[in-house]
Amino acid sequence: MGLGDKIKNATEKAIGEAKEAFGKLTGNGKLETEGKTDQGTADAKHAAEDVKDTINDK
Repeated sequence: MGLGDKIKNATEKAIGEAKEAFGKLTGNGKLETEGKTDQGTADAKHAAEDVKDTINDK
C-alpha cells in the first residue's frame, strides 16, 4: 500500500470516528451512523490494499 493510500485511509477513519463521537454526543443518530459507515469504508479499503500488497509480494 502506498503512503498516500495509508494517509487517506487513516484520515477517512479518523473523520468517521469524530463523526460517530459527535453524533453520540449530540444525539444525532444519522451522523453517528455516517461516522460508522466512513470507518467501515476506510477499513475495507485498507483490507483491499493489504490483499493487493500480498499478491504483489508473491
